[in-house]
Amino acid sequence: MSERTTPSQAATGERAGTPLRIANVSGFYGDRASAMREMLEGGPVDVLTGDYLAELTMLILARDRMKDPATGYAKTFLRQLEQCLGTVLDRGVTVVTNAGGLNPAGLAQALGALAGRLGLSPRIAQVTGDDLLGRADELGLGAPLAANAYLGAWGIAHALRQGADIVVTGRVTDASLIVGPAAAHFGWARDDFDALAGAVAAGHVIECGAQATGGNYAFFAEHDIGLPGFPIAEMHADGSSVITKHPGSGGAVTTGTVTAQLLYEVDGPRYLGPDVTTRLDTVVLTDDGPDRVRITGVRGEAPPPTLKVGLNSLGGFRNDVTFLITGLDVEAKAALARTQLEASLKRRPPAELVWRLARTDHPDADGQEEASALLHATVKDTDPAVAGRAFSGAAVELALSSYPGFTLLAPPGDATPFGVFTSAAVPAGLVPHLVVLPDGTEHTIEPLNGDLADAACGTTGGSLGSNDPCGAASDAAVPSWTGRGPTRRAPLGLVAGARSGDKGGTANIGVWARSDAAYAWLAATLTADVLVELLPEAAGRPVARHVLPNLRALNFVVDGLLGDGVSAGTRFDPQGKGLGEWLRSRHVDIPEELL
Repeated sequence: MSERTTPSQAATGERAGTPLRIANVSGFYGDRASAMREMLEGGPVDVLTGDYLAELTMLILARDRMKDPATGYAKTFLRQLEQCLGTVLDRGVTVVTNAGGLNPAGLAQALGALAGRLGLSPRIAQVTGDDLLGRADELGLGAPLAANAYLGAWGIAHALRQGADIVVTGRVTDASLIVGPAAAHFGWARDDFDALAGAVAAGHVIECGAQATGGNYAFFAEHDIGLPGFPIAEMHADGSSVITKHPGSGGAVTTGTVTAQLLYEVDGPRYLGPDVTTRLDTVVLTDDGPDRVRITGVRGEAPPPTLKVGLNSLGGFRNDVTFLITGLDVEAKAALARTQLEASLKRRPPAELVWRLARTDHPDADGQEEASALLHATVKDTDPAVAGRAFSGAAVELALSSYPGFTLLAPPGDATPFGVFTSAAVPAGLVPHLVVLPDGTEHTIEPLNGDLADAACGTTGGSLGSNDPCGAASDAAVPSWTGRGPTRRAPLGLVAGARSGDKGGTANIGVWARSDAAYAWLAATLTADVLVELLPEAAGRPVARHVLPNLRALNFVVDGLLGDGVSAGTRFDPQGKGLGEWLRSRHVDIPEELL
């Protein structure tokens, strides 16, 4: 059923007793360029992984590929590796990356050319088959710019077992970059679901780079963060791991930083993936010493029989102008500007015009900036001319005809294209999972045994808002709050951390407490209805609450809050990255015994 090494390789000797040190050197396209060199210089590692693909990145790469079919991959990876390839090969370090994007073959070729210029000969393999653009109509996916299925880890594992030094992939799940090397090293089988789930948990923690080592952390002021080092997962044969970083590097690894990242961009307790369904409600975190957090107890179930497909489509063209409104009568001035601009656009109104007034002004301010508010206008249309200078020029023309102190924050600009991200599910058997080995031979990764897949929970791989017919952890698992003492009106963030993120138009907000008592109060207090009261922008949208008692955490999924995704979004924070901090800033009645 699986590509299994012999039991003696997997369960005895040095391989079973020595952890596999898997490091991350990139959490997004544009992350710190020096991270790979820092990781190699900081101490021993066995595998370097880099995640470069987000939903917006796939759109950027699709537009690159439209201009030049030879592109479509993350070029920054080449620049990172150029200064490190010799060291990587000398030390026997393996490199696994999804920087191949929409063109893993192109990246593999560019890597070969780079190695040739350096006088080196790495064995380069590629994983492909995820690109479904040519079959989009056949599969009922419409007419997107890019259509990519989220493949799993077994193509990576096969390439490594066949001796590849570098494996470049297209769209695999982010955690697959960690699961693949671990599965290859420890000889896991396709149905070793607990071990695979443990690796998914570790992979999810380190895939976003420094977010695991103190970056974007709610309680950052408690640590000397500096410039955080990048994370390392010490993987063990049973799927358990220790999350750490190199000694002397910046940042901090604590149960808090690891909890925050486990809650990032997930939905319910069952985290669906192409290789395994990971039970996030079984994760146990323990302190393992300075900058070391152990992950144990993770249970896995069979994956769903379908794969998630990310679809990036051209949504049209957009443009933005911002009016600076200073001093008195802010609301009246904003209403005048709005009325005048809408009247100017009546001859050919744009398909969508969105207004947002940000009351950043303060009364009796000592500085002009503190006395000013911002009125944002965003237009969208399928015609670039309508969304272009016809819009921004009309705003400029009001300069001497509108409210006192009229100012725009930027000169008139032209329209820019925007994309829309959606997702779909297709049967796993319809998606090829191919490995091209260093010698050019091709190997097909077969789908998981049908009986196992058919018994799985869920319908899509690793997506927010996916169906979960197996249900979620019960609120009965949450300790009851029995406190009856006095309360104080104070920011929620005094007793709870949060991290938020996006998947297309859906936002998630993970909230956690740092003591059993605080969690009992949090779970009893922060219901879905209360969340909407605290974050009124979520009103009228479906809000799901999931409980994760092992992590003392709640996870909220707000469907549609982010519109059509980051490229098309008109919100102040189109990716929802600050939603958690907004929530923490809201005042609630907190028991004084918790403060």
